Amino acid sequence: MKKIDIFFNKYIKGDRYLWAFITLLAIFSFLPVYSASTNLVTTYGVGSNTVFHYLLRHTIFLLVGFGILFFTQFIDYKYFYRFSILTIPIILILLIFTINQGKELDGVNASRWLHIPIINISFQTSNIAGLVLFIYCARYLARKNKEKIHFINSFFSLIFPIFFILGLIFPANGSTAVIVFISVLIILFIGGYPFTGIIGILFMGIISAGIYIFYVIKWGEKKPINRVYTWKNRIENFLNNESEENYQIKQSKTAIILGNKFGLGPGKSVLKAFLPQSSSDFIYAIIIEEYGSFGGIILLFIYILIFFRIMVIATKVQNYFCTLLVLSVGVPIINQALINMGISVGLFPVTGQTLPLISAGGTSMWITFFSFGIILSVSRIIYDDSYYNNIEKRKKNNNEKYFST
Repeated sequence: MKKIDIFFNKYIKGDRYLWAFITLLAIFSFLPVYSASTNLVTTYGVGSNTVFHYLLRHTIFLLVGFGILFFTQFIDYKYFYRFSILTIPIILILLIFTINQGKELDGVNASRWLHIPIINISFQTSNIAGLVLFIYCARYLARKNKEKIHFINSFFSLIFPIFFILGLIFPANGSTAVIVFISVLIILFIGGYPFTGIIGILFMGIISAGIYIFYVIKWGEKKPINRVYTWKNRIENFLNNESEENYQIKQSKTAIILGNKFGLGPGKSVLKAFLPQSSSDFIYAIIIEEYGSFGGIILLFIYILIFFRIMVIATKVQNYFCTLLVLSVGVPIINQALINMGISVGLFPVTGQTLPLISAGGTSMWITFFSFGIILSVSRIIYDDSYYNNIEKRKKNNNEKYFST
């Protein structure tokens, strides 16, 4: 027992509760992914791609994710301050290259993915761009903490980079751009950006998106790489409950109804073979079908507990940038989880958002692990004795200065 304590004290840093919740979700993910992978086998044929193949793939992604989490927790938060400003140009280059691929794969838009041929891995640059943008916003707000921020004087240093990055994401991945945009507005609000400025940014976003959509519908070509018509169809299908094309939502709701209170049991989902993206976008519906509404509520409760720990860390740390950093990378994870769940139960149109740490996937999962690693890195200093000693020392010095005057 003593050796285990020494190991945890040496290698597992930061908030232990957050570590526990992350590990719990990762371990639980094996059950729904293993069950829902039947759909992938049915879709792409058996061959070498069996259910165990996808389970092994998920295992590798999780192990790499925990590796990212483990090493990120040791990085000093000051490096993240410089990280965003240095990576903004790199992200812009990657986004420009990605969107200009103009790729179609089996008639479907694939221009949101960037393929690395040597290691044969594809990743969505929008996921990385979103995280970089969140950290950049936190950095800007922390740097301008004691200055009065105006819409005009922040245009080129804050607003322009936001719209430039989102403008490169939006054409190929509109739902992700909208979710990132909403998360950015939340970060700006938390960081004390003027409310009138936030409203102005919101209207700029709506007008810019409206102009682009109008241009594409009026003069653009109707091709798979142009996502406007896909968005239009999804929204129309969502609003029209009787639409025959609203297949995914109908199957998802059917799975939820079959699950009832306590579910059909692990691995006993009926809809997993018929519901598209059952191992990723609609995995929450499969979870409810197999574990019931009770299991779905427990899973939601775990995400709420994670949000609670994020808030605790953000309020405990005595550094404004660290507070904003934790919230800027943590809140979007909870947003993504709630949106994924909302889509499964029919509250939102289909957007293709995965359930963090549960859905099968690569890039999104690794970005989530990296984000949690950043939060653990910040939480690490809270539990450092020298951290509190420095705070008390500063308070003592301030009191001495006060009484001496």
